[in-house]
Amino acid sequence: MNPQPGSPSHRVAVDGKFFRLEEHKFHVKGVSYGPFAPDPQGLLFPSPDQIRRDFLQLRDLGANLVRVYCTPPLNFLDLAAEHEIRVLVDLSWPGTAGFLDALSAPRKTRAAIRQAVRDCRQHPAIFAFNLANEIPADIVRWSGVQTVQAFIDSLVGEAKAADPEGLCTYAGFPPTEYLCPQAVDFVSFNVYLHERPAFESYLDRLQMIADAKPLLLTEFGIDALREGADRQADIVGWQIEAAFRAGLAGTIVFSFTDDWWRGGMPITDWAFGLTTRDRQPRPAFEAVRNHYRQTPPFALPEHPRVSVVVASYNGGRTLQACLDSLFRLHYPDYEVILVDDGSTDDTPEIARSYPRLRVIRHPENRGLSAARNTGIAAATGAIVAFTDADCRADEDWVHYLVGDLHGTSYVGMGGHNVLPPDDSLVASAVMVSPGGPAHVMLTDRDAEHIPGCNMAFHKWALTEVGGFDPIFRTAGDDVDLCWRLQERGYKIGFSPGGFVWHYRRSTVRAYMQQQRGYGEAEALLARKHPKYFNAIGRSVWRGRIYAPSRPGIVVEPPIIYRGPFASSLFQKLYTSAPAYGAMLCTSLEFHVLVTLPLLILTVALPALWPLALASAASSLAVVAAAAAQANLPPARQRFWSRPLVAALYLLQPVARGWGRYRPRLRPGSALHPADRRAAASPHPWRQPAVTLGCFWSDGRADRYTLLHAVLARLEREQWQTRTDTAWADHDLEIFGPRWSRVLLTTVSEPLDRGRFRIRFRLVPRWSLPARCVFWALVGVELLAIGLLAPLQPWIWMLLLTVPLLHWILEHEQGILQHAVLSLIEDVARDLNLARPPAPPLPA
Repeated sequence: MNPQPGSPSHRVAVDGKFFRLEEHKFHVKGVSYGPFAPDPQGLLFPSPDQIRRDFLQLRDLGANLVRVYCTPPLNFLDLAAEHEIRVLVDLSWPGTAGFLDALSAPRKTRAAIRQAVRDCRQHPAIFAFNLANEIPADIVRWSGVQTVQAFIDSLVGEAKAADPEGLCTYAGFPPTEYLCPQAVDFVSFNVYLHERPAFESYLDRLQMIADAKPLLLTEFGIDALREGADRQADIVGWQIEAAFRAGLAGTIVFSFTDDWWRGGMPITDWAFGLTTRDRQPRPAFEAVRNHYRQTPPFALPEHPRVSVVVASYNGGRTLQACLDSLFRLHYPDYEVILVDDGSTDDTPEIARSYPRLRVIRHPENRGLSAARNTGIAAATGAIVAFTDADCRADEDWVHYLVGDLHGTSYVGMGGHNVLPPDDSLVASAVMVSPGGPAHVMLTDRDAEHIPGCNMAFHKWALTEVGGFDPIFRTAGDDVDLCWRLQERGYKIGFSPGGFVWHYRRSTVRAYMQQQRGYGEAEALLARKHPKYFNAIGRSVWRGRIYAPSRPGIVVEPPIIYRGPFASSLFQKLYTSAPAYGAMLCTSLEFHVLVTLPLLILTVALPALWPLALASAASSLAVVAAAAAQANLPPARQRFWSRPLVAALYLLQPVARGWGRYRPRLRPGSALHPADRRAAASPHPWRQPAVTLGCFWSDGRADRYTLLHAVLARLEREQWQTRTDTAWADHDLEIFGPRWSRVLLTTVSEPLDRGRFRIRFRLVPRWSLPARCVFWALVGVELLAIGLLAPLQPWIWMLLLTVPLLHWILEHEQGILQHAVLSLIEDVARDLNLARPPAPPLPA
């Protein structure tokens, strides 16, 4: 007889942030069960007749899972399967309940775990195995976090060897929330918080800890003996709803009954049960039943119309899977708009097979931003959601995005993008390599950036900022939009439950092409938003980056706040910042300015070989360390996976760096605004120096008016600027084409009859890359002269290149300074500010 779909003969599997049973999601709606007083055989379970009665009551409750705290006998699992109830099994330590004893005898412990899993015989009623529960904070401190995590991971391996399809977890709790084994299939936590704001905030934190894995609340409840039965019912009810609305994969209420045995004796001074010891329901039983009988996710108060926009350029390979998923969304009012951005593959043919699909075709490729703007203009929904052709949406994707966006203070909402289980092994390596899509979080709910493959915005907010900037053709449009919205004071949120499956690049060549495109987008972002980039042109985020890949190698261990004597109830881990400086050894600039010159010089100077080899070895050592620290999924690792990740860590910065510089090196590339002004207003070059100036105002315009007008003109002419961030000693930093910048400072002096005298100062500066190149050249030449001068007297001629480079840098500075001065004078004339024939002021 073939099992019917949804029957207990099928195993539950992980499905992104949730669980799935065959074709349907499996939302865990559970209760804890036991342990009970031992029977004559020593089993901590009731009689089969009592179990049957309990399971019938559980089915009436709407529960589909029980958590038991010891390995159940097979007849218990048979009864669970008969009543369509899954079982989460806590596995016991051998001989003693102490974790330290288990850790000191690892072989014995692993053998006991393996045997306990085998005893369950891959029973279809098994939901998962919990390999440890609430390891105390002082024990973790004693043993070491890494040791405990590695031990739990090893137990997962033993359990998987005995039952490859069995799911494994570890049930943590707030004192050791930082304990995060990597091999578990889902994240479990026991949480006892009775105030709703604190409970909901902590669920948000746990979702950040769980990241892209399902989060299960394995214990929560309240003591009716001390708090009262009515308060128990109220709290447990809203806790269930809050958990499912927060995108959790399920809840397990502690407990089904007050009949509870622990430590060799019955527990009589607690009453956490939904029923009394004789199985009489409390008010909490009805409260839980009302919530469990609602099929999660819980209904939204409103369902504003949503327009889902997919911009596709030659995305036919994955487009069908994307559209299939979008037409299976569990949301009552939405439309799907495909913007075909001039595709030359089979995209049009695929689109024609979907009658409900709205298709808009560009006659030529206009770029990602332009395609998304076309979708916004065509959208009829109050909310516009975006995903990519290489994504598959979870069926509740829009439900969670709208639930966390609509009626809140957020104007945009994003979510996870998860590697599909059917993606290639190379894609798994690409996922943990640098440069992938990531969300950046300011808090556990507020985002600084959300990836473009999974985001939704109020249409009015998109219209207000003018949509996406068309200069971003392949990437960077999402970053630009997030920054512009936040600059207007708006907030962007993150919805853990609203996720999409995102196919990564499956070949190294495709990955390199993607990273070159990201580099070009990064150059555009740096020009448009320089305040978000540091002196070496790398983006600077205020929040924490959440991505499968690490932004750098970690050389310092994290710090844990434990409280006095490791007694804090909420112990928090503070992650050490990655060693970004070490990653400079992999940058294109390092290879071009350090490693390559040294290798070239070794032709004439064999003595430099050790230095050249040390330079190259430093790059290789950094990428090897990065690959060793990469969080590769254990099930998707092969012997070549980490070497491939190391190679990608080595190649990615080169490809991305080349993408940043390539537009500047193209013949006919756009002139810098300073070059355009210099061409329109030629002037004799002069040595750049501090420039001082002065304007008179009749009182209608002050220095703030002048500064805002200068900023507006700079933006209109597409200058790259950075404004005062309230910490600088200047008002504006204005960047030149390549190697220079100018600092503008203003001051106003009140005069008689309401007049002002506005003074300004322009201070020229070399950029950091200019200083690095200049002094690197000086250093290399001095080294060469020191080694070769006795043999080759002509080597002193190399020093002639130093004044030449100095003149080039100073020449650009002079052009920039003249252009900025010209622009300020144009703005002053527009504001009717007079420039008096005043004597020059001291610097």
